[in-house]
Amino acid sequence: MITEFSLAGRTALVTGAGRGIGTGIAEVLAEAGADVAVNALTGKYLDPFVKDLAQRSGRKIAGIAGDCTTPAGAAKLLEQAAAELGPIDILVNNLGDAIRKPFKDMTDAEIDKVMGLNIMSAVYCSRAVAASMIARRRGKIINISSFSGISGSANLTIYAVGKSGMVGLTRSLALEWAEHGINVNCIAPGLYPDLAITGPERYAQAEERAKTQVPLKRVGRFREVGLLALYLASPASDYMTGQIIPLDGGLTV
Repeated sequence: MITEFSLAGRTALVTGAGRGIGTGIAEVLAEAGADVAVNALTGKYLDPFVKDLAQRSGRKIAGIAGDCTTPAGAAKLLEQAAAELGPIDILVNNLGDAIRKPFKDMTDAEIDKVMGLNIMSAVYCSRAVAASMIARRRGKIINISSFSGISGSANLTIYAVGKSGMVGLTRSLALEWAEHGINVNCIAPGLYPDLAITGPERYAQAEERAKTQVPLKRVGRFREVGLLALYLASPASDYMTGQIIPLDGGLTV
């Protein structure tokens, strides 16, 4: 491995990683040598993934179920991750989900839920890890936004609000924490359907839509996000901060 891409001796926490893009990120970080704490709300998808990744990677993988959309939940998650693996060097704020619905019909509870998942979890987790990273004068924070946070999406308004909030969070924290040696960057994925959730029929439909909607004419693969996250988590990106990187096959060009 190229030395600058090695994560040997580093610890990472990936939120919302029981399934989807988070699994691709956790896998690549572990393959690069990091010990990884993987978070999800429940153990349904988390437990088998953690067991499998530990066996395949040979790294220490900690599965931590819990809700990080509240201040107390985020603080508890960071405390438990540090207790199991040591101080967290790399925080990936990946948690997110959407409710596809006209904005006028969104309930207060639905708005709160979507905002919690897509921006407030990142706010609270970043704050919870701040003291440790600032004290050690190093850290990598990677926020996962979306093409919707760049270009907007009809019937996904609150999701787009949350994901565009990730852009502002990234740029502002990058400026605020640069003096402490902390890099903050953001990945904005495009179409990444999850076969385990959608099922074969809907996944095939997504692949067909991508042929006409995405310039590169295919859906994204979870591992591709993981590879970009590796760059942002590694010493190779030490001179990059505050950047929003679309990874969408040209969707937002």
